[in-house]
Amino acid sequence: MAEVTNELLYEVLRSIHARMDKLDTGLSDLRSEMITMRGAIVTVQQDVHHIYSRLDRVDQRLDRIENRLELRELAEAQARFEPHP
Repeated sequence: MAEVTNELLYEVLRSIHARMDKLDTGLSDLRSEMITMRGAIVTVQQDVHHIYSRLDRVDQRLDRIENRLELRELAEAQARFEPHP
């Protein structure tokens, strides 16, 4: 069995330290990518919210238009039955 020396321990600790540095760098990259993804998701959510708002306004306008057309159609239908001079 190999004898454990200070040099051997130093080399093992140095390799562990190098691996931890790589892990820290990778974790930092993942964090920055996650922040970017969160920003993109928030932007998409805002866009969807704006689309729903616009659709709601279009729906309200369409309801008003339909109501006006129904009133006009009723007035035209009533005019057919009234005597004309």
